[in-house]
Amino acid sequence: MYSRIGVFLSPVHETGQDPHLALRRNLDLVEQLDELNFDEAWFGEHHSLGWGLVGAPETMIAAASQRTQQIKLAHGVAPLSWHHPFHVASRAVHLDQLTRGRYILGVGPGVPTDARMLGLEPADQRTRLIEALPSVIELVNGEERVTDKTDWYGLNDARLQLPRYTPGGIEIAIASGGTSLTAPELAGRYGLSMVSFALVQPGSATSFGLAEQWRTAEESAERHGRTVRREDWRVALPVHVAETREEAFADVRDGFDRWLYNYFGAARGSAESVSTPGRPRSQELDARIEAGGALVGSVEDVVEGIRTLQERTGGFGNLLVYVPDWCSWEKTNRSMELLARYVAPQFTGTAVRPQESFDRHVAKLPKR
Repeated sequence: MYSRIGVFLSPVHETGQDPHLALRRNLDLVEQLDELNFDEAWFGEHHSLGWGLVGAPETMIAAASQRTQQIKLAHGVAPLSWHHPFHVASRAVHLDQLTRGRYILGVGPGVPTDARMLGLEPADQRTRLIEALPSVIELVNGEERVTDKTDWYGLNDARLQLPRYTPGGIEIAIASGGTSLTAPELAGRYGLSMVSFALVQPGSATSFGLAEQWRTAEESAERHGRTVRREDWRVALPVHVAETREEAFADVRDGFDRWLYNYFGAARGSAESVSTPGRPRSQELDARIEAGGALVGSVEDVVEGIRTLQERTGGFGNLLVYVPDWCSWEKTNRSMELLARYVAPQFTGTAVRPQESFDRHVAKLPKR
């Protein structure tokens, strides 16, 4: 029984805590989400700025695969701009085997701060993504041997010796951050799934809306004779649920401020670079929610917010809850439970039959 809800774990953990315990927390959370029937858990890859501690998502996915039963586990994402295509493909097929078909390969250009540390400029990241992607697709899901030569990698009659576990092929998804339309265009060109972030990272100068991203993917698919499906489109944004709206805001406000100003703001050199023009700091969380970049509130608030997001985008397949550690682990766990027990059934229809049974019985009672 599926929820059509997953999580996107950058994972982000505020500095000052034990890194070992922070890493283990992610595995514990995914194990809980597996019990709650969440569909997917995505692990990001980061090598700088301290808050994103996972530099080897494949190891986290491998560990999580041994602690879970049904949840799909995804690389969110493998930066193709600095990983050799053969290594990306080899690790993907190994994880497809270890998870018994529960693995999703997410790809993208990588985080700019990581790229600079590796001597790459933003333009290099995009160019390398475009160059490497067809070779990765063929190595992972194709049968042909690959020969390819660029100024940064080479392949000579290459083919993986380990077969896939999944007969129909491993799902490959490309991440779209909204700062360009390269990812949607590539999704359409190759018929890939897509993960879009509902609001671009704070401080980014350019933002292409969700509807525009999907329209670009559809138009690209039509030009290249491919098909993209809305049910394979994921939209990611922070979500926090509590028993009341007031409690939910109280849970996350302090953590949100530290995440926004001490993480994104400090990384860009100033708090002003991530602030919403014309809004005081005390209203920044409210401004993000109003802009569609987060959902915070009661069950009813979040259900309404998801429905609004579906209407605004024209519909998507899976909501990925970005987990930024805005509050205690205990409150995050409670939020996930509320999402699974009360929010998800509003979209899957799993609560309809019990309610119908009750309503039918009550309707037949003698009038008093």
